[in-house]
Amino acid sequence: MLVFSAICPHPPILIPAIGKDNLEKIKDTVNAMKKLETDLYASKPEIIIIISPHGEIIPDAFCLNLNTKYTAGFEEFGDFQTKMEFKSTPLLALNIKERVESHLPLVLSSSDNLDHGAAVPLFYLTKHLKNIEILPICYSLLDYDKHFEFGQLIKKEIAKSEKRIAVIASGDMSHALTEGAPARYSPKGAEFDKKFIQLLQRKDVRGIMKMDSKLIDKAAECGMRSFITLFGILDEYKYEPEIYSYEGPFGVGYLVANFRFV
Repeated sequence: MLVFSAICPHPPILIPAIGKDNLEKIKDTVNAMKKLETDLYASKPEIIIIISPHGEIIPDAFCLNLNTKYTAGFEEFGDFQTKMEFKSTPLLALNIKERVESHLPLVLSSSDNLDHGAAVPLFYLTKHLKNIEILPICYSLLDYDKHFEFGQLIKKEIAKSEKRIAVIASGDMSHALTEGAPARYSPKGAEFDKKFIQLLQRKDVRGIMKMDSKLIDKAAECGMRSFITLFGILDEYKYEPEIYSYEGPFGVGYLVANFRFV
């Protein structure tokens, strides 16, 4: 059963050993992630499905990581101390595989290393969930409708499961908010982020999926397909989105949102 769902950013700077003094500049995001961790813990999850933009992205297929265990670290960002280990959830993974592969292109991977798109949210969200099982998923470059359908198929297996399951959609908003941002500055970055949040607050999923493609391209986001997959999972559920924080002091929009079931 689905017991929790959220949107999380994944900047490595959120990791204390990496961000250091810069954490003060994104303290709203840090505090929001801590609040989200409390809410997640209260939901008593047994499994976390984490949808990441930075794993094995295959343009024409979705990807499930079916490894038997997972490790996470941040050596590529200069942190050689922060380490995490997670267990897999083989039965749910197999059931999702069988459900999806007859409807959509699906590729299976077997990597024990989690990318930072998964690792950063899990660093915050699993501090008190030492025995949690996880299933890492990567989106494709197929159209938004296919991602929504992908989410709907996953939802059916979540609903069948007796396990308490949380879904985290990892993704950053525009990478073009300021001069010196990772992508070239564009005023469309802030416009995209503002419009997305407005549509999200109205639960206008179709509006999000129909956002202007040129606006999205200029914004240089990395979260849309993660978020739309989550919307497919949430389809037909009654929920209220709650924005915990949004900020972008380093040129990238960081959004933390919880979807409270009603």
